[in-house]
Amino acid sequence: HSLGLVLPVSLVAGGPGHLRCVLSISKAINSNEAPVKEKHARRIILGTHREKGAFTFWSYALGLPLSSNSILSWKFCHVVHKVLRDGHHNVRPALCSIHSITTGNLHDRYGQLVALYAKLLCTKMEFHVKHSEIRANLEVTDEVLERVAGTDINNVFQLTVEVFDYLDAELRLAETVIRQLNTSIAISTLTSGQCRLSPLIQVIQDCSHLYHFTVKLLFKLHACLPADTLQGHRDRFHDQFHSLKTFFNKARDMMYFKRLIQIPKLPESPPNFLHAASLAKHARPVVVIPDEDEPEQVDDDDDDPEPLINVSDVTMDIQIENLKRDLELLRTDLERVKGEAQRYITQLKSQINSLEAELEEQRVQKQRALVENEQLRMELEATRRRNAEHESVQATFGEAETRAQATEQRYNKLKEKHTELVSSHAELLRKSADTVKMLSATQQTQEEVESTKQQLAFEVDRIKQDADMKLEEQKFEMEKLKREFEEKKAEVERVKGTLSLSALQAEKEHLMHSVSEKEAALSSLRHAAQLQQSSLQQEREKSTRELGELQGRLQEKSSREEQLQQKLLEEQFSLLQGTVSEAESIIQDAVAKLDDPLHIRCTSSPDYLVSRAEATLGSIDKVKMGLSDYLTNMGDVGGLLRALTKFSHLAADTIINGSATAHMAPTDHADRLTENCRGCATQSLQFLKDLKSKASLQRADPTSIRIVVQKILRLGEELRPKGMDVRQDELGDLVDKEMAATSAAIEEAVRRIDRGMTSQAQHYLHNICIHTQAIHLLVLTSTDLQKEIVEGGRGAATIKEFYARNSRWTEGLISASKAVGWGATQMVESADKVVLHTGKYEELIVCSHEIAASTAQLVASSKVKADRHSTKLTALQQASRRVNEMAANVVASTKTGQEHLEDKDTMDFSGMSLIKLKMEEMESQVKVLELENQLGNERLRLGELRKKHYDIAGVPAADLSEGNGLAPSSASEPSSPKPSKPSIMRKPALAQKPNLPPKNMVRDKMAGFVFMFRVVLAKDTAT
Repeated sequence: HSLGLVLPVSLVAGGPGHLRCVLSISKAINSNEAPVKEKHARRIILGTHREKGAFTFWSYALGLPLSSNSILSWKFCHVVHKVLRDGHHNVRPALCSIHSITTGNLHDRYGQLVALYAKLLCTKMEFHVKHSEIRANLEVTDEVLERVAGTDINNVFQLTVEVFDYLDAELRLAETVIRQLNTSIAISTLTSGQCRLSPLIQVIQDCSHLYHFTVKLLFKLHACLPADTLQGHRDRFHDQFHSLKTFFNKARDMMYFKRLIQIPKLPESPPNFLHAASLAKHARPVVVIPDEDEPEQVDDDDDDPEPLINVSDVTMDIQIENLKRDLELLRTDLERVKGEAQRYITQLKSQINSLEAELEEQRVQKQRALVENEQLRMELEATRRRNAEHESVQATFGEAETRAQATEQRYNKLKEKHTELVSSHAELLRKSADTVKMLSATQQTQEEVESTKQQLAFEVDRIKQDADMKLEEQKFEMEKLKREFEEKKAEVERVKGTLSLSALQAEKEHLMHSVSEKEAALSSLRHAAQLQQSSLQQEREKSTRELGELQGRLQEKSSREEQLQQKLLEEQFSLLQGTVSEAESIIQDAVAKLDDPLHIRCTSSPDYLVSRAEATLGSIDKVKMGLSDYLTNMGDVGGLLRALTKFSHLAADTIINGSATAHMAPTDHADRLTENCRGCATQSLQFLKDLKSKASLQRADPTSIRIVVQKILRLGEELRPKGMDVRQDELGDLVDKEMAATSAAIEEAVRRIDRGMTSQAQHYLHNICIHTQAIHLLVLTSTDLQKEIVEGGRGAATIKEFYARNSRWTEGLISASKAVGWGATQMVESADKVVLHTGKYEELIVCSHEIAASTAQLVASSKVKADRHSTKLTALQQASRRVNEMAANVVASTKTGQEHLEDKDTMDFSGMSLIKLKMEEMESQVKVLELENQLGNERLRLGELRKKHYDIAGVPAADLSEGNGLAPSSASEPSSPKPSKPSIMRKPALAQKPNLPPKNMVRDKMAGFVFMFRVVLAKDTAT
């Protein structure tokens, strides 16, 4: 509220982290002409990583008037650039928002910058959407760049053009910003200049990476394509190189960038892409962002809310020390600015000296031109005198004059031509150097080729010699083999001639004898084979007969198995039909109860309806799964039967409870709930009908039932009690209802005490009855004061509008009244238990303490809005004192009753022996130690419970002792009958009248009451 922000409910409900993120967005993107603070941008970026996206950022940013405020649009573009670079990878901005900036009515100096920045962001997002492997901060390795470029030279060519366009957009924005600003130190230190210069830090980071990408891609292109094809790429790179170098040099001289970023230096000349070895000389430019020396807490004061009390002297001393440190830092910055100014003056003086030297040179050239002009004029005068002396050559004089003018014009043309020749000569010299380099490289390559040719010729000659030598050797071997073959052939002829005819005859007889023996053996083998073949034929026939019999039995068994399988499927389907019929009867019975007059008296809670609907949704999923399994395997219907049985009962339960809930719901909700219950029954019966027929079994789908049950679930959730979600326009009625309910509860407590008064308990319950009557009077007085506050503060507004405007005060009043009524009812119940000897006296003491604390809370909440001089406020305070006195009396009487009971149990040890007394003493000591241990454990548990209570309420642990009356050591200290400084929430001491703190203490602790009101209200609402 101190910032004047109206935040959406969805953003505030997200928690403190979302709230801090939204506050940082609102502080970073505003119409002040000042740079975006780094801490705000860092919180926005951390928020994108926390929620793994930028939903909170875009939800807030889309509502900004970007098309009408140029400074707001400029800072929005800056924050978007930072979020794209360093935010979560799921960040995808709405392009329509950035497009609306370029089409808006922004015609001032910022408008041109915003248009260029928006085009840059669109180019950046299109590039990274197309090449998702390259992160938005462009910090990728050369391997990733090679993978993105690929091996297709067309893709490399296209990627190079896109990187050129990307770098052009960055440079156009930087050049326009620097051109609009005066580069002097004074301008760069003003907030208006820093507002324009701050986005250039991200531009410098992007440009350094894009320059490296361009160099790598151009070297890769020159390795695959001819140099003439890439002449346009080289020219465009040279232009970008000189623009980028100029931008880096100017930015490096500005004092604003010197403490924020270290800008790299580019080489004096661009790389030579025609020489592949130049790639080794290329060094990747690295941008360094130095760490912040100053702690964030120093300048983080604007995020803290305004203090509720005055700043102490210690805090003021701390602020003075911080201001002194800031002053020392400013002095250091001033000295640095002076040094920069001195260097700037020195540079200006050197520039003045160079300009004076150029001016002197121009003067010399002017004098030379005047001398030449004077000589020409003297020649012209001599010619004129000669023409005056010689009238006969008048025509010649005219020609001479014309020739002199032509000569003068020719002289001017020659002078211009000379200038052009000088520039072209310089260009030719540069090209000649490149040509010499290329020629040297070509010559070197040619020499390498010549040497390679010589080596190859030498190798060829050597191979030829080797081949000739091998050929001669092969010829010699062939001749040798031919001679050996002839010798072997002659020897064979000699062997044939020496063989005798008798040897051949003997060999023939031997062969004939061996043939006859082999024929006899063969005939015996044939006879054995015929016998074996006949036996095999008999075995084959026997096997064939047995195989036929087995096949017949197998076919009979298969047919019987098919019959059994078919019968099983029919029985399974008949079971399914029976289950479906039973489910239909269950759902039809539930539908019949919707129109049953006796069912109108039945009611149900929305919570139970929601639980039934959720269970029904789970059963629908199981039915769907069981149906899928049954369609896959028709022989297993068990899962579907179990799911259908459960579904039918749950669906009928949902229909009946939905109708019962509709009996207590508003008319609109009741009609919709009844209609959806009938729709659920209709869809369920249709689904069951589809399951009963095999023809429609395939198309049975419970999805329509799920949709209707989800509608019933949503209606049940809408009918749930809202608790803390009570609308502000209902707070007035809620206050009246709660005050009336509290009064009724106290009256009922009084009646219960009057009915329970007996002769034995009359004296004991007298104090409780008076205490309850005092509480009743307190509530009535508080109601009158509340009506007076409303009538005095609402003005022309209605009562409901007054309560809605003061919603937090109203919630505290409701919480206090609830606490008072609950305490009175609980005290009466505890008194009943004590009288019946089933309760504890300590319960009455605790109830008295709670009533005293709730009374103090009710009085404090009433004093916030009441008039200080109001008589009803005085009456309320008196009633509060009366309640506290009665609470003290109840505690005192309770203690008296405890002491009276303890006196009755007087211990008699007269009949015990020494050993028995010693044993009793030891047992008593053991019991004392056990009770002390239990007491310590319970005190620790009480402390942890109170700590958890205030943690949930959102109260810091440091404020517990002051704002809540719970000191950390209070659990271990005994209660004092006279507390020194009781707080507003501390329980009254035993047998002691509770004290109220002074008004200034109540006013100082009001912040703690706000948290207590919300905690008690949340607990009562949950109950």
